[in-house]
Amino acid sequence: MARKKEENSKDYEELKEELKQQLVTNNNYNKVTKELLDKYVKYTMIEDKLIKDIDDRGVNVEWNNGGGQKGVKRNDSIAESTKVNAQKIKILDKLGIKAPESKGEGDEDYEV
Repeated sequence: MARKKEENSKDYEELKEELKQQLVTNNNYNKVTKELLDKYVKYTMIEDKLIKDIDDRGVNVEWNNGGGQKGVKRNDSIAESTKVNAQKIKILDKLGIKAPESKGEGDEDYEV
């Protein structure tokens, strides 16, 4: 488990460095954009946890209030991940960075 966390941390650092390089290339790296970049990486971490929760518990989750009432409801992580993703897109827009676009359908190569 520690190794997985270490790998994830490395992935986030690589993401941050890649975005930083794009900002430097665009002559747009300063205190304000650094703060936005830090928020983007934090939102990415949060989004990954929400997606893991959806993977682990599913789209619908059972609930039980302890008073004899129970049922099934939609996993709240779905709505939250959508909100977090929207914030990430807004941050990229503020930074002047475009999200990668796919070169072709089913193709895993991206271009910026």
